[in-house]
Amino acid sequence: MVTIQIFVYLQLLDFITTLVGFRVGAAEASPFIAKIIHISSPVLGVAASKLLAIAIGGLCLYSGRRRLVGWINYWYAGLVAWNLAIILIAIR
Repeated sequence: MVTIQIFVYLQLLDFITTLVGFRVGAAEASPFIAKIIHISSPVLGVAASKLLAIAIGGLCLYSGRRRLVGWINYWYAGLVAWNLAIILIAIR
């Protein structure tokens, strides 16, 4: 259960830090997400990516791959740290 809570929390943190990064001038690195943002808006694009990530995480849990979600959490923790570093560099 804790793994799932951490996963959802990291999705929220990634959402927030990505939007803050946009506000300080950062750009989206993922071509897929950048395309979604270009078609809609930054908020809708990032929200769509988070919904997709949560759906994939749910699929992992449904198929009994709880351990995989734990590994994915490390990826998103690194991503949030990256976003925070970009934000700190941008506001200097």
